Amino acid sequence: MTDTRLDVAETLKTLPAWRPHDGDRAAISRSLKFADFNAAFGFMTRVALMADKMDHHPEWSNVYDRVEVLLTTHDADGVTDRDVTLARFIDRAAADMGAIS
Repeated sequence: MTDTRLDVAETLKTLPAWRPHDGDRAAISRSLKFADFNAAFGFMTRVALMADKMDHHPEWSNVYDRVEVLLTTHDADGVTDRDVTLARFIDRAAADMGAIS
């Protein structure tokens, strides 16, 4: 499967909760806050199951009630439709699970 690299600025117009990654590569990121650790971990579990089905895994970290997510497609050296699909799933899961930000 070949992924076509997308323009990050154009992509972010359709993903208002996401921002460009401040780093040395093309990526998008989002910070989320939940009620507590259990809610944050539950969110990560839900996303992990979908990411595994997609064979497209986020770079992320969790500290207590916060989850930081970074999406990029390494093979394309940037953001692709796979990142957008996973970002939209993350947005829905975050809303369903009561993410604050």
